Amino acid sequence: MLKSMRSSDANGNALPAYRRIQNAIRKKIEDGKLKPGELVDSERELARVHGVSLMTARHALAELQREGLVERHRGSGTYVAPPKIEFNKLTSFTEQMAGRSMMAQARVLHLSTLHGEQDVCARLALPAMTRLLYIERLREAGGEPFALETSYLSAETYGRITRTQLERGSLFILLEKDYQTKIAYADEDVDATVADPKTAALLRVPQGAPLLRIRQTIFSTDGKAMLYVLGLYRSDRHVLHIRRFR
Repeated sequence: MLKSMRSSDANGNALPAYRRIQNAIRKKIEDGKLKPGELVDSERELARVHGVSLMTARHALAELQREGLVERHRGSGTYVAPPKIEFNKLTSFTEQMAGRSMMAQARVLHLSTLHGEQDVCARLALPAMTRLLYIERLREAGGEPFALETSYLSAETYGRITRTQLERGSLFILLEKDYQTKIAYADEDVDATVADPKTAALLRVPQGAPLLRIRQTIFSTDGKAMLYVLGLYRSDRHVLHIRRFR
């Protein structure tokens, strides 16, 4: 016999059974118990575990698919979808993961100042020998590495940024909240590359594995280039999602 088709949320409100199934799957993804590319329980197994009909379990998976959290392959099963990098909106890694019900973490590998990065200075419209704040972070979610991000900012303007601040949350939010720098848009170059020995070890992929490389020059609302980011993303964990209009 099937269990009740409804349960309650924290406020005591009735919660449809398919929502209960969705929440359970989201929680597993957020906790890292289900990782991108891994198989989700079948409709039959979900129906058995949650005491619902096959139709209810099917509806739960269909809703998760519409949200982009899972991918369903005929004859194979349902898999956790890789995070999508949305090209119709400029978002941070933290925001991207939040949209997938995943908690993003930042492990700061390097935080220092340097000078002589003439190419970066040119991208930021700064004199060639300007001192820059150099930030290298390993971006993780669900207990595994997703990307290696290297960021450059003017040390004169942003040199007070600390390791603790960077590990606490989004760099975008930090810039907007603590430095009153309103981010407007980014010019981006996207291509493919391969993992060198250092990057392969950090991202836990074989040396030479394909990576998605995104180079961003990010501008504030006053039209000033204020941040340059080089991101190396695991290609098996990210999908470019591009919306085109005509």
